[in-house]
Amino acid sequence: MLFLRNSLTILLPLPAWVLASDFRVKESTEPPRGWTRLAEAPSAHTISLRIALPQADFAELERRIYQVSDPGHELYGQHLSKEQVEALVSPRPTSLEAVNAWLKDHGFEEKDFDRSAAKDWVNINVPVALAEKMLGTKYHTWRHDESGDRLVRTTSYSLPAHLHEHIELIQPTTMFARWSAMKTTIHWPELVEDSSPSFAGSASGNRLAIKVASTDVDPSCNQTITISCLKQLYKIGDYVPKSPRKTSIGITGYLEEFANLADLQSFYNDQVKPAVNSSFKFVSVKGGLNNQTLSEAGAEANLDVQFAFGLSFPIPGTFWSTAGRPPFIPDLTTPTNTNEPYLDWVDFVLRQKEVPHSISTSYGEPEQTVPRKYAERVCHELAQLAARGVSLMYSSGDGGVGDGSEDPADHLCFTNDGKNTHRFMPTFPATCPFVTAVGGTNDVPETAVFFSGGGFSDYFKRPFYQDRAVGKFLENTPSDLYQGLYNRAGRGFPDVAAQGRRFRIWWRGRAVSIGGTSASAPVFAAIVALLNDVRVSKGLPPLGFLNPLLYLIGPLGFNDITQGNNPGCGTPGFNATVGWDPITGLGTPDFSKLKALVSGH
Repeated sequence: MLFLRNSLTILLPLPAWVLASDFRVKESTEPPRGWTRLAEAPSAHTISLRIALPQADFAELERRIYQVSDPGHELYGQHLSKEQVEALVSPRPTSLEAVNAWLKDHGFEEKDFDRSAAKDWVNINVPVALAEKMLGTKYHTWRHDESGDRLVRTTSYSLPAHLHEHIELIQPTTMFARWSAMKTTIHWPELVEDSSPSFAGSASGNRLAIKVASTDVDPSCNQTITISCLKQLYKIGDYVPKSPRKTSIGITGYLEEFANLADLQSFYNDQVKPAVNSSFKFVSVKGGLNNQTLSEAGAEANLDVQFAFGLSFPIPGTFWSTAGRPPFIPDLTTPTNTNEPYLDWVDFVLRQKEVPHSISTSYGEPEQTVPRKYAERVCHELAQLAARGVSLMYSSGDGGVGDGSEDPADHLCFTNDGKNTHRFMPTFPATCPFVTAVGGTNDVPETAVFFSGGGFSDYFKRPFYQDRAVGKFLENTPSDLYQGLYNRAGRGFPDVAAQGRRFRIWWRGRAVSIGGTSASAPVFAAIVALLNDVRVSKGLPPLGFLNPLLYLIGPLGFNDITQGNNPGCGTPGFNATVGWDPITGLGTPDFSKLKALVSGH
């Protein structure tokens, strides 16, 4: 490298990354549908680069996950510790050294890094001009045509050739997922004022009593879903947790969604009187706020907290509020998180020694809007929690097999790869094979709700635990049905289901009716929390990663849902059938049966 000083030419050593090789493309993508490129990104704008280093032995971690999650294995329930997980995913020393040297060449010191607990992620705040130099690229401001949201992104970036084996991916670069409008999978048309006096269990009108599996269910439950309805429908009855302080349940919150305490007390007074005056643990992630102004209460957060914590009371609950969302504001030069905030939550939770045993998330995004490498890496992060004995529930989505549109010309039902292929839209992170995806039902007796997200992943192959159940569904499904619209070899979702319409919650001081698989996931998470109590009260470990167990017991613990379909992308979607189907999975839970099944291992 040549520098001129006082008319003298001084020869300085070239940085190692320059000597090693020229830049080579690491990742590229087609300009996404629905986005318009505007101007070059301001050079002084600061972005938060997240650099992923290859995990040394993820294959071994995956093997261990399935050992401790298989009821037939001698290691069942022997979940890994935080330290054991980190030892398996920590990058190799050569990768750490190579990335450290590269960052040092660009002026960064150790004090500038924010590393994950396992050191497999490095986060740095970088001006756009320097990021462009480091990545051999050009950033632009992009506008989402429909919403007006703006992001700073590029469609391609490069790295010195010798770094390719030491860096798995870097974001934000090519990811155009609209986490800024991350669908809460809440079915907003259901949001109507509920003027009924109370639905704590009393019948209303002259409707006939309903029988489900020989258990009377209050007729009001066909109009409004309450805690009492769920206890009747899923045979929880009067079960009271025996060791509530030995297990736990958690709810994630994003996009300035706050769970309002006043609304929670109104809900408890309405439906769970023993819980009145109780609360939950609030945890802020990356500066997540907790605005308790009643007029700013979040419907999503209220729904999740009220039903998850109300159904599992008195098991302790935790609510995380994670900050960070676009749109990008061009005149800001302070660090702006134009990553999706979801990974911030994962990173935070993985750093904790103790994590709630059952966690529900009601957020998702079309799989194709997330780069494959990024989706795979996020799934690997979730696998670390699974290995530690955490059950992760995710809403399957509210768009049926696509975006909920019956118009085949809808742009959301076409691929983003430049080919514009008509395609069903699976939902991420529900498609990750290390989580339990929860679809929706409605009515009593239960049928599949029309908006229940479901289908097959384009990114993740079918895991072995699904081979029998999903294989049987595909055997009974003509291969030419929707040919080319979905991946028959992909991970099928959802895994299970629960009620997803007409939930009576309290929101901003009033009772309203609301729906979506946003309701289904926290309900199932609450039932898992109760099952964990069954186990820990007998000296057994919590259930942890659920899917191998769920697919093993199948109809022994679930109510099979055989009616309904999930239209989208100009098609009627899939049909609910006997056995697993890509609308309601294995069906809805029968707590009385599940309780017996999980209490002896």
